[in-house]
Amino acid sequence: MNIAAVIPSFDHYRKLPYIVETLIEAGIAVFIIDDGSAEPARSALKALGSRERNITVVRCESNRGKGAAVMTGLRQAAAAGYSHAVQIDADGQHDLSALPALIRCATDNPTALVSGLPAYDSSIPLSRKIGRWVTHVWVWIETLSFQIKDSMCGFRVYPLAPILQLAAEETLGARMTFDTEVMVRHYWRGGSVIHVPVRVTYPEGNHSNFDTVRDNVAISWMHTRLFFSMLARLPSLCRRRRDRAEKTEHWSRVRERGIYAGLWFLAVVYRYLGHRICCWVMTPVIAYFWATGKTQRAASRQFLRRALSHPVGPRYVFRHMRSFGERTLRIFGAWQGNRDTVFDYTHAPTLLSDVNARSGRVLIVSHSGNVEVLRANLPEDIRARVTVLVHTRHAAHFNGVLRRFRPEAAMRALEVTDIGPDTVIELSERVARGEWIAIAGDRTPVGGDQRTSVASFLGQDARFPQGPYILAGLLECPLYMLFCMNVADTNAYTVYFEELAARVALPPGKAKQTTIDALAARYARRLEELARCYPYQWYNFFDFWNQRDSE
Repeated sequence: MNIAAVIPSFDHYRKLPYIVETLIEAGIAVFIIDDGSAEPARSALKALGSRERNITVVRCESNRGKGAAVMTGLRQAAAAGYSHAVQIDADGQHDLSALPALIRCATDNPTALVSGLPAYDSSIPLSRKIGRWVTHVWVWIETLSFQIKDSMCGFRVYPLAPILQLAAEETLGARMTFDTEVMVRHYWRGGSVIHVPVRVTYPEGNHSNFDTVRDNVAISWMHTRLFFSMLARLPSLCRRRRDRAEKTEHWSRVRERGIYAGLWFLAVVYRYLGHRICCWVMTPVIAYFWATGKTQRAASRQFLRRALSHPVGPRYVFRHMRSFGERTLRIFGAWQGNRDTVFDYTHAPTLLSDVNARSGRVLIVSHSGNVEVLRANLPEDIRARVTVLVHTRHAAHFNGVLRRFRPEAAMRALEVTDIGPDTVIELSERVARGEWIAIAGDRTPVGGDQRTSVASFLGQDARFPQGPYILAGLLECPLYMLFCMNVADTNAYTVYFEELAARVALPPGKAKQTTIDALAARYARRLEELARCYPYQWYNFFDFWNQRDSE
């Protein structure tokens, strides 16, 4: 991958020296496109040019618009032999610390258009925020997809060959419509769009080149054209949606549609209006995901048929999805200080005393029930000794929302995609201090099936991760199962705390696999018992048995 930077500029120059220096330090060649700037910007931009430092300044005598300037830069980069170009706005809005992640993502996905996903601070004007959301909605309609989460961010990496071919065959907007239009048309051609989070601020004293009347009219006309163009492409877009839905995917790649915005909205409603009102607000949200989530509906129906042992209609699936929404609300309530929850420790008589004894151990938790409510309600000194291992892809958004409303909620969550030697060393130190390590036992590892055991679950073999048992063996500590199940949709929970092994000893050779398989089978049997008792509290909305179950 050979990457250059393209910076379009019209009268912006104050932040450019810092931007250019950051790029040069990263070893990236820079193309600055002066889109007809007046003085003093014109001279300032010209002075930045340096052949020795690989900084090229291209002057356009008249202002043609951002889109035209970007395309000029992309063509310059391609002519110089570059395969990709990172576009950066010249006004300094974007946090350049996200640049390595952006480029790394583009390197891993060389044919994708990789764009920043803005996280704005309080400096964003309300009108801009509203306008962006309007465009987001139109883009979702125009693509029949939620893959494009933000089409207006001017911090992105283009694969030059497909984008230049697109520009040669179709007419793209020359001004502020360019960023959105090129992304939508790239998606229409089968290209993928991937987002990387980036912090965005509106610098004090910064002036905008956005013309309120001209550019809003142009954006409205662009969406009109794109909408009717989308109608002509309906068969291919629907076929693309169908093909994606029919793929049997690993749980970590099942997209949690609209998750961040939805969680944030529910958290705000819960905080200011309470649980009862939030339940009413949540109902149409659940109805929407029930109606549109074919993959999740199929997974729910597949599980409920096995757990309930009778035919399952749409209302059962809706109840299942609503239970997931209720679980989410109860987590918000617990972390926002709601202490009305009652816990029955009859099946966990030693839980609190064992934690206070400061003896380290590994806990197997699951996505059945609501262990997070229990964690939120533990006394602070006990909660501080529990570390939860979470998978980064699906946990980051949820932990991000919790962190904004209750910072300590995510403090003891260690985000990992795989457990390597460095992770084991850190966890062994924590266990030596008497901490408890919680790890899910019902989702297979991201890397594939090489670290899984096959065990019978609800009448058919399913794969379970070996991570909890290997981890307990490496840390040489006890292994326990922990479940927290809601009682009849109330504020009461039953806690189950059961020893799976006083000490996990993993012998060498084939005996090691046999030992791990036996532990996984015991865990699967207990998980099955609870799944039958609490079927609507099973929150693995993916093909758990890795087989298709059509509607």
